[in-house]
Amino acid sequence: MMYKMEDFYMPNDMLVKLYNLKMDPELLDRLAKEGVSIHRALSPDRREILHQIENAFLENWGDSESRQRWLSECEVAFSHTPVTCYIASRGSEILGFACYNTTAKDYFGPTGVLKKERGKGIGKALLLSCLNSLREEGYAYAIIGAAAPTAVGFYQKNVGAEMIENSAPGVYRNML
Repeated sequence: MMYKMEDFYMPNDMLVKLYNLKMDPELLDRLAKEGVSIHRALSPDRREILHQIENAFLENWGDSESRQRWLSECEVAFSHTPVTCYIASRGSEILGFACYNTTAKDYFGPTGVLKKERGKGIGKALLLSCLNSLREEGYAYAIIGAAAPTAVGFYQKNVGAEMIENSAPGVYRNML
């Protein structure tokens, strides 16, 4: 049976004003004291990062198709210079990741934080790192692509994101 994009629920995009955005140095300092490093991924670590994302973030994937799409987007982040993926790590363990400019320019996502590490500010630090990079590239606004319904409140609270009504499927309309 053939399915069309309209057959599936697609979340709306969200819009973030970048010109009012500030990094949170206190958050980064607190995370560092807890042994968590937030940094831009390096190309030589590509295979290890993708491997850990694929295997450690199984609970984030709704299904095999979503898993492959997120991994495809993460791979694109490594084709940019500088790499458009930030990771949160403790030693060599990846606790979270966030990408930008992968599906389209000025888009944030995909992103994920291990369930056991949620609620500690890691997701916020990754989000702010990506959005500040977009601001440094000259963008005034950023788009959070297809924001998961469970994440909408997080984006509203942490960066003042607003829903873009009737934006689904948007840029994703031509996916296979």
